[in-house]
Amino acid sequence: MLKLSNVNAFYGKSHVLHGVDMHVGQGEIVALLGRNGSGRSTTAKAIMGLVACQGSVQWKGKETLGSKTYEIAHLGIGYVPESRDVFPKLTVHQNLLLGQKRGQTKPRWTFEDMYRMFPRLKEREHTEAGVLSGGEQQMLTLCRTLMGDPDLIIIDEPTEGLAPKIVELVATYLKELRKAGISVLLIEQKLTIAMEISDRCFVMGHGSIVFEGTPEQLRLNTEIRKEWLEV
Repeated sequence: MLKLSNVNAFYGKSHVLHGVDMHVGQGEIVALLGRNGSGRSTTAKAIMGLVACQGSVQWKGKETLGSKTYEIAHLGIGYVPESRDVFPKLTVHQNLLLGQKRGQTKPRWTFEDMYRMFPRLKEREHTEAGVLSGGEQQMLTLCRTLMGDPDLIIIDEPTEGLAPKIVELVATYLKELRKAGISVLLIEQKLTIAMEISDRCFVMGHGSIVFEGTPEQLRLNTEIRKEWLEV
């Protein structure tokens, strides 16, 4: 579904991504791992048209490099940034409403689905998003993206700063997406959740892919983990 070929990304004169090749298939969870500053978030921004790039980014066989971010989103790619961008003065329900695409006749997901998955959001339905806890805002951002009915969701550090119980909830949520045939590109620093739920792993170092394989292959590759992942 998603294929990156020889992607190079730049912030001004700074060359951040160096010939990145990776792919995400339908209905699979792919983890993009690496230390802070390795280029993981820049890869997400490259896919979404948020950074200057060279190379090729294809979505369902169509070249998207050079397209505007909203055009890429309308093709069916959802993006949950690390910053958990909620609309603070709008209620939980209003935030979810903004996630819906115009003209959708029969979306895959409903408000009821979101509230069933995260009952806490139902309890806070009429609360302004700005006063929610970090975990609640993460739930809301995930659900708002899902309301846009994407076929692929890119999630950047979804478990950062969350309590262990909420991390488990996020993992369960991502597995539900896979069951529904939705692809997930999970950008994570924590190995635990990524190794538990992903089908394949990519490891980044200094803006390049240094490993591709299954979680089990990564678990057995102590050299890669020691050099590129462990602190």
